[in-house]
Amino acid sequence: MSTAYRFSTVRRSFIVVSLLTLLLLPVQAQDSVFVKEHYTKHEFTVTMRDGVKLFTSVYAPKDTSRDYPIILNRTPYSVGPYGLGATRNRMVPSMNEVREGYIFVYQDVRGRYMSEGTFVDLRPYLPEKKSNTDIDETTDTYDTVDWLIKSLPHNNGRVGITGISYPGFYSTMGTIDAHPAVKATSPQAPIADPFVGDDEHHNGAFFLAQNFGFYMFFGHARPAPTTRTIYSFRPWTMDSYKFFLSMGPLSNANELYFKDSVAMWTRMMEHETLDEYWKSLLVYPHLKNIKPAVMTVGGWFDQEDMLGPLKTYKEIEKNNPGILNMLVMGPWFHGEWNGDEGERLGDLVWGSKTSVWFQENVQLPFFNYYLKGKGEAPKAEAVVFETGANVWHQLQLWPPANTSEKNLYLHPGGGLGFEAPKDSPGKFSEYVSDPDKPVPHTRDIRSGVSREVLGEDQRFASRRPDVLVFQSEKLTNDVTVAGPIVASLQVSTTGTDADWIVKIIDVFPDDSAGVTKSGVPVGGYEMLVRGDVFRGKFRESFSKPVPFVPKKVTPVEFELRDVLHCFKKGHRIMVQIQSTWFPLVDRNPQTFVNIRTAKEPDFQKATHRIYHSPQYPTHLKVLVWDKTK
Repeated sequence: MSTAYRFSTVRRSFIVVSLLTLLLLPVQAQDSVFVKEHYTKHEFTVTMRDGVKLFTSVYAPKDTSRDYPIILNRTPYSVGPYGLGATRNRMVPSMNEVREGYIFVYQDVRGRYMSEGTFVDLRPYLPEKKSNTDIDETTDTYDTVDWLIKSLPHNNGRVGITGISYPGFYSTMGTIDAHPAVKATSPQAPIADPFVGDDEHHNGAFFLAQNFGFYMFFGHARPAPTTRTIYSFRPWTMDSYKFFLSMGPLSNANELYFKDSVAMWTRMMEHETLDEYWKSLLVYPHLKNIKPAVMTVGGWFDQEDMLGPLKTYKEIEKNNPGILNMLVMGPWFHGEWNGDEGERLGDLVWGSKTSVWFQENVQLPFFNYYLKGKGEAPKAEAVVFETGANVWHQLQLWPPANTSEKNLYLHPGGGLGFEAPKDSPGKFSEYVSDPDKPVPHTRDIRSGVSREVLGEDQRFASRRPDVLVFQSEKLTNDVTVAGPIVASLQVSTTGTDADWIVKIIDVFPDDSAGVTKSGVPVGGYEMLVRGDVFRGKFRESFSKPVPFVPKKVTPVEFELRDVLHCFKKGHRIMVQIQSTWFPLVDRNPQTFVNIRTAKEPDFQKATHRIYHSPQYPTHLKVLVWDKTK
């Protein structure tokens, strides 16, 4: 868990000092120097079919002896710095492409920063476009690409589109109804379903701290094009747990802070269920008739967009046979593959520079082949990192072949195993969930949500009385789980609603040597492999919630998303179950009400039971991968 961070004349003296200064510059500053030396920056406004002009920044190679492909990044986060004399410190997708030679294009999307028009958060796709006023992100991308290939000198007529997170959403939209010049796209950490997964919700439960922190700085009304970021309040404290608990019910967020200043926040508060509004924002139903090659990228520890890349890949694969459709999943938090070298995640060390390996061996060859005709076509469909074993795999499909579905059963007395429970006096385990004293999502006192929260040591949670813990015996062989995990719960509650948080954890042997980066012993480390939440009233339908009948045994089943993890011999597998995960997830009052408008009296303690008997066997469905075949 630990790692090592591994001329006598005046003229000559000046050269030495200059070189040393350059070497001591931060990496981003060195990148900026390279860009200034080898690229010329231009700024344009590109007119869309309805007359709206979008601000577009172009970095073109100074060497005009050959033609270059275009890589387009459309963003709501500003293409700054603005002005021909100011250069970006960070290029997308990475500096490998910058040194290789591409034309890089960045565009403020409609209604953001220096672009004209009205911004719409996650602007819905329009299947039918009857006039030039019927616009969406696919039309804005098409019109931009059309202008670029007709207007930029020394381009080779081929365009790639990429972006991370919200720009990943725009990359997906640019893949739909793509311009013929678009030959390759790479949606990275893209949004696919903002109600069932991704940023806004997980299985109907609202991601409070993440959304509050984001919309504090994003989506405020913009009276005119501007280079400034607009926000109207900044109430943050260093203790987000205390801050959100003091804020009270979710409805207080708007009354105290937003005050209807952010349209998306207001809409989210008006739509508690999967209604037509949320359905209109779904991306994946439109991933049909895709023409470009697609490489979707995500991170196993992405605290924001776990569902997006997996869903995007699976839907393109299902609906578009014959195209190149790749999935890349590394051991990364949100966007880390373009942010640092990817050697570690908090206390967890991977043993290699995973981001660098991806950029050099997967991403650059992908764009080079489809945009330059250079090198070979990708041979693997899924390039995935196996945590635990800490190795990359290049597979022909995802999930991999040679997997078998097994049930991991909860047992009386806190046991866990692949054999079904036998009849015994201990038919259930129970705990009292108190919305006024919720389980924290992290051991740290911090502002907002840590980018490294997934993968964090869970010992702080396992010691609470409102967290149930089930643990296997020491493993006698390695067990590699590959693909989606499904939690199949048998529960009851004294309330009429409840959240169910399920976490699967890798427990390190007690005699493991050393301490982590944060100074805690490695022995007994409880590594969070996957965890997710399900809002219980949506167990039958996300559109039509139903209350629980108090004390009645009720099935609740939901997917925890995919993993690729090796539980090593001598380790243990642990499952934790709880009903609060705060303030990552908003508090469920545990009474059947609209949580968006709930008041203090609605929040009640409740006793929850998890059953583990032959009649009501709570278990996790996992795919165990036999790597020897």
